Amino acid sequence: MQKVLEKLIEIESGELGIIIYSHLKQDIVLALNKSLSVPLASAAKVAIAFYIAKLVEERHYKWSDIVENVIFNPEEDSNEVYPHFQNRESLALQDAVEVMIACHDSFIANRIVEFSGGWEKVNQKIKSYFKNINIIQNPRDLDNNGDLSQMLEILRLIFQGYKTNPELWSPIIKGIVRQRDEIEGIPSHFLNHMTGGLVNVVVDIGIIGEFSQNPLLYVLGAKNLPDRYNDKFADEIIIEAMKLLYVEYCNQEAE
Repeated sequence: MQKVLEKLIEIESGELGIIIYSHLKQDIVLALNKSLSVPLASAAKVAIAFYIAKLVEERHYKWSDIVENVIFNPEEDSNEVYPHFQNRESLALQDAVEVMIACHDSFIANRIVEFSGGWEKVNQKIKSYFKNINIIQNPRDLDNNGDLSQMLEILRLIFQGYKTNPELWSPIIKGIVRQRDEIEGIPSHFLNHMTGGLVNVVVDIGIIGEFSQNPLLYVLGAKNLPDRYNDKFADEIIIEAMKLLYVEYCNQEAE
């Protein structure tokens, strides 16, 4: 893990944090600035999905409930990932959550939140689980933020929940594994994650390695970076760090 850390600290501008959790060791194996609060951008949808799953678990809703008046965000890729859903005016709650995650779709996220009580209620309920996570409607707002440590805990609960109760957590997991982001050198089915980004923010929350074995769970966040549209250095370093993390995973399996 030292190589991952050494690569990341090459990013000298801004603030950066990372937490890596080993399913094999059932423990955190690397932590840097784990309490860092970062704007979550689209990654906030993971928290929304977690909350919806808890509502289903508590039997307030069923995954088969119908979300009406759905509209897909034309700036996202649902037309490519879910061509069979296009022109639909309603979706089952489980399908809506999956699309929200897989396609970073803020329009679908808004419908899901309205369906389950509105943004203020959803934010309050999420805070009842994770006090340092704040979710608002505009994913690009800097007040849409959260601590890395609590985002890792959400991911861990989702992953562990899927292991013990796959029917409950399946819509979130399906959304995560449908992500189409790829990094050269990492098999696409070994990188299942949810990213978020702004002009000077990077967030990546995911699972690296064979899902059914002993993957590594990670949360990475960086803020106050140089303009990422004109300066790709931070993004390039993070990609290199992810490749090194995959190597760590492979070595873990070899051991």
